Amino acid sequence: MAVKFNQSINAHKINFSCIELFAGAGGLALGLERAGFNAIGLIEIDKDAADTLKLNRPDWNVICSDIADISCLDLNKYFNIKTGELDLLSGGAPCQAFSYAGKRLGFDDTRGTLFYHYALFLKKLQPKTFLFENVKGLLTHDNGRTYETILNIFTQSGYKINRSVLNAWDYGCAQKRERLITIGVRNDLSDKILIKFPEPHDYKPVLRDVLNNVPHSDGIQYSEYKRNIFKFVPPGGYWRDIPEDIAKEYMKSCWNMGGGRTGILRRMSMDEPSLAVLTSPTQKQTERCHPLEPRPFTVRENARIQTFPDSWKFCGNISSKYKQVGNAVPVNMAFDIALEIRKGLEEFSCGI
Repeated sequence: MAVKFNQSINAHKINFSCIELFAGAGGLALGLERAGFNAIGLIEIDKDAADTLKLNRPDWNVICSDIADISCLDLNKYFNIKTGELDLLSGGAPCQAFSYAGKRLGFDDTRGTLFYHYALFLKKLQPKTFLFENVKGLLTHDNGRTYETILNIFTQSGYKINRSVLNAWDYGCAQKRERLITIGVRNDLSDKILIKFPEPHDYKPVLRDVLNNVPHSDGIQYSEYKRNIFKFVPPGGYWRDIPEDIAKEYMKSCWNMGGGRTGILRRMSMDEPSLAVLTSPTQKQTERCHPLEPRPFTVRENARIQTFPDSWKFCGNISSKYKQVGNAVPVNMAFDIALEIRKGLEEFSCGI
């Protein structure tokens, strides 16, 4: 089955403007495009990921640069847009632990981090709305203080905030992947632009739905030793489902660790969604073996699971391609979120 989307981009007549930061290989950008957003700029420091964006969308304004070199500029002049005109600022900055000297929990606490530059864009451009996506673990990072600082900065920047943890499996993706989604509306528009989070779909795909007729692509292989061990693991199983002596030899020091260790020697089943696609297919404690063959998923199979269309090409070497796909926001989930933001902007623009 080919990756499918819920609605064609051609169904939309009004394009709303957006700028995307930390654009990666385009999962979020493609979802936004399909929902009718026109990217006036996409910033990505990784050359391979930026080349991926340029290859697939030659008309996009892809800026391959360190965001620190852009955020310090006059952004209104750089993007030829007035303060307050931009419809949406989107992106997901990696969030390191912040400094809490003085416990201000504000803008200055984030200096030296990538989030600081996202906050600068927000402060300078004052877009009507923003979308900030990140890992679910951000909620509890540094006992919640990291996310608390982020929310304080959003509030101090003049935005009403709404947040939710969404699972890609609920939005047409054959993958259990939870993301923390934070949406903001500028205070002066908060009673005019109403944005809801998308409702989960009734249809919840599994790997059987997306792994048929996948275009050929390169893929990293397991060693012969590891392939022979995975032959013992049934679809849907893991290390507990093979002879104990074989598992113990493979796991070595991990054998004595606590917890379920369910990621070790984990083999997917065609009748379940994938666990979250990773940036590397051979991480010992978080393995994702193909259901039918003793090997990792190929780049193209991972792209299917992330709901990239088969026509979307990835640049760079094989490790870079795996990384780009694994870091992406699932396109179908991005589309559903973007569509709700669009609805709010559309109703405001039409005076509904």
